[in-house]
Amino acid sequence: MSSDSFPALPGIYRLLFLYLEPISTITPALMVWFFPGASWFYHQLIPSASPVPVASLEPKALMAIWQLTNCYFLLGLISSLVFRAVRDALPNNPAAQERILGASFLALGIADLTHIFATFLGLPPDLKYAPGLWNSMTHGNITFVIVLFSFRFAWYAGIGRKRYYFGVTPSFKAGKNT
Repeated sequence: MSSDSFPALPGIYRLLFLYLEPISTITPALMVWFFPGASWFYHQLIPSASPVPVASLEPKALMAIWQLTNCYFLLGLISSLVFRAVRDALPNNPAAQERILGASFLALGIADLTHIFATFLGLPPDLKYAPGLWNSMTHGNITFVIVLFSFRFAWYAGIGRKRYYFGVTPSFKAGKNT
């Protein structure tokens, strides 16, 4: 498919949401399932100078990590597979592409904000306002998600792209069903 077949997701947005975001969500799932494992992931959620304990996680914690991992995996699949399906099924309908992406970005943006908030609330008080002490997991869950949210917001605002549906006068929306 040519880049012209996905006008609703141009340039940096295509790179970020079609490639980087899926990689950033599928990779942690693979790391939990294969290596370094669920215990490593669990102990990285809150930064600590202590080494990761060798002991296995208790069954409830292990189940919670696997379920969280499945959510990461699902997000990666949606960004990768569903966005490509939109591109491939609607190459000549940028307004429809934009409506579907917009609905997805709205859901993902709400999830971004709640994820940032939940992660921040879960941090111990001495770490909340000390990003220099955060590990890569904490930066991924807060800093990177803020970046993703910012780009979703910029996409909605029409920054760096042509609009086909959102922000377009209703009488000029291509492909609008009445």
